[in-house]
Amino acid sequence: MKTKTALLMLSVIIISTSCKSDKKTGKTNEASDTITELTKTMPENIIEKDKTIKVEMISKSNSKVTGEIVFIQENDKVTMTASLQGLTPGEHAIHLHEKADCNSDDATSTGGHWNPEGKDHGKWGDENGYHRGDIGNLTADEDGNATLTFKTDQWAIGGSDENKNIIGRGIIVHAKADDFTTQPTGAAGGRVACGEIK
Repeated sequence: MKTKTALLMLSVIIISTSCKSDKKTGKTNEASDTITELTKTMPENIIEKDKTIKVEMISKSNSKVTGEIVFIQENDKVTMTASLQGLTPGEHAIHLHEKADCNSDDATSTGGHWNPEGKDHGKWGDENGYHRGDIGNLTADEDGNATLTFKTDQWAIGGSDENKNIIGRGIIVHAKADDFTTQPTGAAGGRVACGEIK
């Protein structure tokens, strides 16, 4: 709503100021000057923010895991690209959780897996069901670095469909791999990194 209001205000200012011209030169500099001033007071990347979110991953549970996760929406699909450091070598579960709240030391403040449809935990795409937050596992190399790219049309950055909207969710990297079976967590162990999708 704030984005739409700001863009509407910007459009009105462009229309109203572009009609005024400098009597000496005939140029319409006021419009560009006004736009420049207005954009200084608007939230950073207000237009791009609707389609791209960068999330800083914070170490939790006495780990040294850090990194960045980027979400980009193009048309009806969201691509998540994760880049993490400081992991123990091997597989680690990565899930979207209910709340964008990394305040607790163990990241339990994010709540459980994001599961708006009330389904059982499982592997993404499994016909037996899975949570919207059940991304799966990523693999850290012997130096503790891991990357993962994940793409889906079941998420959205914003929008009115709360079953798809990822804004307001937390993203968690776990100490262990997801076994895709144990309910409701996949036996993925502690939460070693946390990010807030805002």
